[in-house]
Amino acid sequence: MENTIRALRRTLGLSQDALARRCGVSRQTINAIENNKYDPTLSLAFRLAAELGTTVDALFSPRP
Repeated sequence: MENTIRALRRTLGLSQDALARRCGVSRQTINAIENNKYDPTLSLAFRLAAELGTTVDALFSPRP
């Protein structure tokens, strides 16, 4: 999956650590998701979308 988490997070002025705290995960988890090394659970995907003010569909797209 490709994602737009890094771009949205930076636009909102959030660090990986701040987003991680808001979502109840570690900074390393956010880093791994942003670098396409880890696919989040559905519940985490919804938390990320809510914190970034978007939808899960807008955050993630399948790789071509």
